[in-house]
Amino acid sequence: MTHFLVTGASGLLGLNFALAVDGKDHQVTGVDYRNPLKWVNFKMLQADLTEPGVVERVIAEVKPDVVLHCAANANVDDCEKDPIAARKLNSDLPGAVAAAAKKHAVKMVHISTDAVFDGKTGNYSEEDLPNPLSVYASTKLEGEKTALDANPDALVLRVNFYGWSITGKRSLAEWFVYSLAENKQLKGFTDILFCPMMVLDLADCIVDSAAKDLKGLYHCVGPDVMSKYDFGVAIARRFGFDPALISPASVYDGGLAAARSPNLTLSTIRIQTALGRPLPDFESGLQKFFNQYRHGYSEMLKTLTAS
Repeated sequence: MTHFLVTGASGLLGLNFALAVDGKDHQVTGVDYRNPLKWVNFKMLQADLTEPGVVERVIAEVKPDVVLHCAANANVDDCEKDPIAARKLNSDLPGAVAAAAKKHAVKMVHISTDAVFDGKTGNYSEEDLPNPLSVYASTKLEGEKTALDANPDALVLRVNFYGWSITGKRSLAEWFVYSLAENKQLKGFTDILFCPMMVLDLADCIVDSAAKDLKGLYHCVGPDVMSKYDFGVAIARRFGFDPALISPASVYDGGLAAARSPNLTLSTIRIQTALGRPLPDFESGLQKFFNQYRHGYSEMLKTLTAS
């Protein structure tokens, strides 16, 4: 049995990972500061990991086999407004977690982002040079470096995922579903390409990667390329909403505070080779997402906040 310590355990990835993985084969201890959880099947700790000494104390007390570091400020526009806070959480904390994990002989898996690239070409490999366009992307890239500098045996995964969250507002997929359910007219960007992966598929990849003790940098995104518009239309069709509610649009007309990379497609050859299997396709992931909605999982998550 592998014991995972999950930071950012109330976040989209942290919570879905913990709920999916904790049980017969694995144990999860979650840690979060802003959003303590109730009625979850795994142990939860409340701690501010950015305070000096707290990371090492938590790791020493929990004694995990693996630290899955999900905690981050993933709100791209918020990072633009407060770059100092973004750097503290996205750049400095990964290094502290990595150093503490190394000291206690604990495997570290650090979650990064596909947004470290400028999107001028696409199909980026792990060897391609990043060129972040936003404060969020810059601080996440710095976080990769601080983690690997402090702990060369750490695993860094660049990801792009979707799923259900405790707020219902943390993924583009949720925004499409809830807006379409209210028959709202929406815009979908046709000039942003990406490779979305369903969060449960990412959780499986994380477990397998930790079991194989992968080290260094890997891209772990879905194998299918699509625009944000295509993503929305696919969701509409799967959920039985009217795809015509989504109009094609350009990101340059979106009024966003931070620059977005137009092509965030990543090559996943390296991780598929290391895992010895292909990554799950988009349609199978979307079906899992829909099944969770149909069975009330999305509403159940909203009941887990202690506040």
